[in-house]
Amino acid sequence: MKAFRFFAVRFRNSHILWIAALCLLPCLLGLVGVMQYRATTQLSDATEARIGGNVESLMMGWQLDLYHHLSAICVALQVGPDSGAFDDWATFSDRYELWRRSAEKPQLVQGLYIWETSQKAGPKLFRLETSSKPPQPVAPDTGFATLLLRLQARSSSLHTGLRAWQPMDSTDPSRTADARHLTAESDSFTGWQFDQYIPAIVHPIVHHPLPLEPDHPQSRDAVDWMIIVLDLNSIKSQLLPELTRRHFETAEKADYTVVVAALGDPNRTLYQSARSSSANNSEKSDAAMNIFGPPPRATEDNFWEAVKNANAVKAQNWHQFSGPIWFPVFQYSAREDPWMLFLTHRTGRLEDVVAEVRRVNLFTSGIVLLLLAASVSLVAMAALRARSFARLQMDFVASISHELRTPLTAIYSAGENLSDGVVERKPQLKQYGAIITTQARQLMDLVDQILTFASTRNGERRYDLQYLNVSGIVELALRNSRAVVQAGGFSVEKEIEAELPPVKGDLSAIASCLQNLLVNAVKYSGESRKIRITAKRSQIHRTQEIRIGVEDFGTGIDSGDLNQIFKPFYRSARAKSAQIHGTGLGLAVAKEIAEAMGGTLSVNSELGMGSTFTLHLPIHGG
Repeated sequence: MKAFRFFAVRFRNSHILWIAALCLLPCLLGLVGVMQYRATTQLSDATEARIGGNVESLMMGWQLDLYHHLSAICVALQVGPDSGAFDDWATFSDRYELWRRSAEKPQLVQGLYIWETSQKAGPKLFRLETSSKPPQPVAPDTGFATLLLRLQARSSSLHTGLRAWQPMDSTDPSRTADARHLTAESDSFTGWQFDQYIPAIVHPIVHHPLPLEPDHPQSRDAVDWMIIVLDLNSIKSQLLPELTRRHFETAEKADYTVVVAALGDPNRTLYQSARSSSANNSEKSDAAMNIFGPPPRATEDNFWEAVKNANAVKAQNWHQFSGPIWFPVFQYSAREDPWMLFLTHRTGRLEDVVAEVRRVNLFTSGIVLLLLAASVSLVAMAALRARSFARLQMDFVASISHELRTPLTAIYSAGENLSDGVVERKPQLKQYGAIITTQARQLMDLVDQILTFASTRNGERRYDLQYLNVSGIVELALRNSRAVVQAGGFSVEKEIEAELPPVKGDLSAIASCLQNLLVNAVKYSGESRKIRITAKRSQIHRTQEIRIGVEDFGTGIDSGDLNQIFKPFYRSARAKSAQIHGTGLGLAVAKEIAEAMGGTLSVNSELGMGSTFTLHLPIHGG
């Protein structure tokens, strides 16, 4: 008993721990869900960063290659802020001719001009050809007349010339700050400045003596200008397609659609790859890069404002950013019109790809979490069922101990009386022999019940199937349970339908099943001392069967216990409180036998009115 109490206390304490663990389970699953969501978000962000870094690297490589082609002639002419102080125009013609002979794409330059603005007599425009042809004065072309006027107005000194790109009326404090920033960079890029409208690259030149007319007076502080006019058609038809193939195509397959547009009023499309639509749809692009400088400001309320807003476009935002500032771009008005590179992946927007990856990751992590929750729930349910089964087994141990102790005590007392000579007369000996026999049979029935349960659960029991007469089955069951029925003072009513067809099964097994039902009826009949056993033919859904019912008129079964009574070791709370002897195995064994015979076992009960257990057996022709 001490050991039993010890295990009962251990069981109760562990039961409390399990309840606490089950209460914490939703919190733990929620925590895992939050961690999975954060991990998925970080993975999606990492994927976007990787894609963005790749796109930005491709665009920066494209821009660097473009600068390489445009700056090649600048390097060849060897012009610095004051490096041409003692060079005449013929020297620049020689350098220009040498560059044309070795240049990879000489057709990119439409012409090289000198804009003399240091003469007091007035400005002159010269076109440089080859060294065999001296520079020829030409009339200013209307195509870049605006540029010439700007350069003439900014030719008073080298300091002013280096800032020729800056608007004439730069009064905006933020613009002035940007001007100081870009001026410092323009000094580092030796004064080259870009006019995106012509397009042309210009540079101030300091001359102390006058190269062509040494005796002509000039301002020693003033500068002249070199103007490299680019061929826009060659840029559109040759340079930009070549750069696109080099940087945005792999294995002769375009990975991206490309648009190069000069923003303005209206916008001009300089180049578009075969699969792209137009620059007007560039707001749907994956990434946009300002090719020649920082994101300029705008006044219109549309996509270009977002592109031009310097505060909105940051270096780490790969969707909209600016390339390195190689040439400061001329600003003729408050409106700024940069050259933009727009990139869109051929399979769709990369933003949608990232969003799809995020959705897939979230869906996958959600499935994993659901599987985890289901697994944990199944484990918890299995553990609870195992604990419930363990509790039932403990109850069974307690019940079987009581069931064993009662007949053993009676046998021990009878044997002790016999050995002590208390019983001397023959009738008393017969009475004590009956007691020992009855109690021994109860022990044998109990052992047989346990062994039957074990064999049916393990599938080890073998049945001898034969065609059986229903009346014979009922008579055998009544004969085997006669001692229990008579000891309880019960009368049994039989209602067996005549000429019932045979059933196929094991005689001892089916009789044992009915015997368990009869013993169960004796235990739960209460004050009633009547049991009815019936056998009749029945048909359900064209299936013929024999129904053998055992009916008592006792306490009945609570509706909450009806779906539990066939489980092994189960005993209702009412049975325990009424101290009705039992092991909880009788009905479980009966159900196992019924199903082994191809039949079923059902129950119909009303509380306070009694219960009817019915054995359903299929009909077989004999």
